Amino acid sequence: MMSYIPAPEHILTAEQELVDILGTPSPLIADKATPFVTPLVQEFILSSPYFLLATAASNGSCDCTPRGDPAGAVLFLDERTLVFADRRGNRRVDSMRNMLQNPHVGMLFLVPGTDETVRVNGRATISRDPELRDRLSMQGKPAELAVIVAIDEVFTHCARSILRSKLWQPESWPDTDTIPTLAAMMAEQKNLQAPDESAGKRNEDYRAVLY
Repeated sequence: MMSYIPAPEHILTAEQELVDILGTPSPLIADKATPFVTPLVQEFILSSPYFLLATAASNGSCDCTPRGDPAGAVLFLDERTLVFADRRGNRRVDSMRNMLQNPHVGMLFLVPGTDETVRVNGRATISRDPELRDRLSMQGKPAELAVIVAIDEVFTHCARSILRSKLWQPESWPDTDTIPTLAAMMAEQKNLQAPDESAGKRNEDYRAVLY
């Protein structure tokens, strides 16, 4: 399969080119980040059951993984430090491997029905601290590991992307029966036999063992 090769005459290579095309932010927007969470930002994050975690390896290769637990599962140790659980999953540990090479992480917190988001950038440490793992327990099971993030910057993000996507508008949602399942996509990627997805057989087994 041939890879797309972008036309070199249209490629941007300098930051000034971005400024020339997109302009500059207002002083309020440019300086909106803080190196700590304020009470209202903390309240927003504690209301979030879902965030995206971006990491990068030492060679620059990047990864972004979804993380979800009931709201309030992210803990604040102080205004400059948060901690979240790493729970049993598929054991690829892509994010963990990256953190060991490069501690810098980016987090994007979402609250269902809320159009704005909160972004946190910081440096992660992976801990086996039993006290932290117990505090991050879910359904009586301690976290496998605790990820401690020293906050470098935190800032809010406006609603434009969610408004454009209509993410929280049910009338815009597709029929889930028409969306390819995880099993079907994996089978296609690896040239395996397509799974039986007749009535009642679309749910993957892992849904029953979340914790």
